[in-house]
Amino acid sequence: MRVKHSVASRKRKKKIFKLTKGFWGKRKNVLRRAKETLRRALVYSYRDRRQRKREFRRLWIVRINAAVRERGLTYKEFIHGLKEKNVNLSRNILAHLASEEPQVFEKLIELVKK
Repeated sequence: MRVKHSVASRKRKKKIFKLTKGFWGKRKNVLRRAKETLRRALVYSYRDRRQRKREFRRLWIVRINAAVRERGLTYKEFIHGLKEKNVNLSRNILAHLASEEPQVFEKLIELVKK
């Protein structure tokens, strides 16, 4: 008796094509191209989940630095002052305060300058 693997192979192909939906050209509907592209896409998505965290931290630091320099300090001095005063705020919160709540941020800078 000859065994065909149509159900299993169709299931494998459907899984790949579901993940490549929306890709450009043959990358979405030709199995070999879809597998190549999907493998690469999954590598990028794994890598970029980690890079996103780094990029946001860099963005927050840039925003804090800009806000602090307007008020006559450097980023380094500001962060050091906060640590000395035992103020434990994340850079995310500090960047938010610098852009959205300038009065509160001003009070933090006064605290550091004392």
